[in-house]
Amino acid sequence: MNWFDLGKNHVWLPYTQMGMNPEQLEVESASGVTIKLKDGREIIDGISSWWSLAHGYNHPKIVEAIQKQAEKLSHIMFAGFAHEHSYKLAHNLAQITPKSLNKVFFSDSGSVAIEVAMKMSVQFFLNSQDSNKNKFISFQNGYHGDTAGAMSLSDLECGMHKKFSKYLQKNFCLKLPENDNDLNYFDDFLQKNHHKIAGLIIEPLVQCAGGMKFHNADILQKIYHITKKYDIIFIADECATGFYRTGEIFAVNEANIVPDIICLSKALTGGHITLAATVCTDDIYNKFLHKSDLNMALMHGPTFMANPISCAAANASMELFQLSDYRLKVKNIESTLKKELSKLTALPNVVDIRVKGAIGVVETNFNWQEIFTLREKFVKYGVWLKPFSGLIYIMPSLTINKAELFVITDAILRNLK
Repeated sequence: MNWFDLGKNHVWLPYTQMGMNPEQLEVESASGVTIKLKDGREIIDGISSWWSLAHGYNHPKIVEAIQKQAEKLSHIMFAGFAHEHSYKLAHNLAQITPKSLNKVFFSDSGSVAIEVAMKMSVQFFLNSQDSNKNKFISFQNGYHGDTAGAMSLSDLECGMHKKFSKYLQKNFCLKLPENDNDLNYFDDFLQKNHHKIAGLIIEPLVQCAGGMKFHNADILQKIYHITKKYDIIFIADECATGFYRTGEIFAVNEANIVPDIICLSKALTGGHITLAATVCTDDIYNKFLHKSDLNMALMHGPTFMANPISCAAANASMELFQLSDYRLKVKNIESTLKKELSKLTALPNVVDIRVKGAIGVVETNFNWQEIFTLREKFVKYGVWLKPFSGLIYIMPSLTINKAELFVITDAILRNLK
């Protein structure tokens, strides 16, 4: 019996109704943007394994870094021991994140990075002798992860975590402002409620898993400046948008703002291995310092925090970002996506086309059954896409070439005609 048959009756898949008996594609290997299946077929990955593989699969520089580190030190606890790649990575992140973000707390996934940001925010005010500021503002159509705190920041009116609304902490989920009237309402809400709000969290420029919704840099900047009026910590969730996905190395850079906390994951290691970071200002970090009071310290510590292999992969990924012009790569992807996806505009099932950086979205009026069927159809055209909620989206590796991108857009065009 092969490995697939051994495990298929035991594996529980993510975001999947197992009662529908979904067929999984058996993978042999992957390289660049191409996945080789066990049956010999090759498919181009149009979503870079949930938006993480910035440099493509199995990049030799990252693979080499992982192998070398694994031979030297595979893991060691981060309390009491220092190791080279974690300290180098902390320095590297402090250099590339927006000015004033200087302190790095490592974890092992994006959801946990969000949890850490939430705990930092609440305890910042606890350590300031203010126990009332313990709520958060998030936005409709937002998504920040599947752990309890992160779920409490989701849209619990219509999102997939709605069923857990009675279990989760009650926060404030507001409409993301689109115009001056919305901004005035937002300002008024903060003026009335700021005394109980510790932080605001936003996916800058693109709300990804909540519906691939875009907002512009001007709106983001205005939300930021209103938030800062009311002593509320501004958290940028860049787990998906970070590392050039929207065009700049971080989406907040386009709005020329400096968040108090930024959360990073996915492309941090080039998507090769799990790692996350919550990076904050000195002002936040300093509020946890005390000569004798342990209670003021941040009591959080994932077992695999700052794993040496993960940090080695991340440092290799950071070097790759420096060795090539990723702004230009993303600009070229954006140009191609705009040109090719515009061909879909007049099709009867297409509601909207939108492109931002290396993100292309085709919004359709298909129901979930039709969307589910589309996934199988794309594979027949040699393309891996995973549409959801009527959305067909493209978020490829940033190293994808034009010919490979054409294969993806052509598959969409052929299946929507």
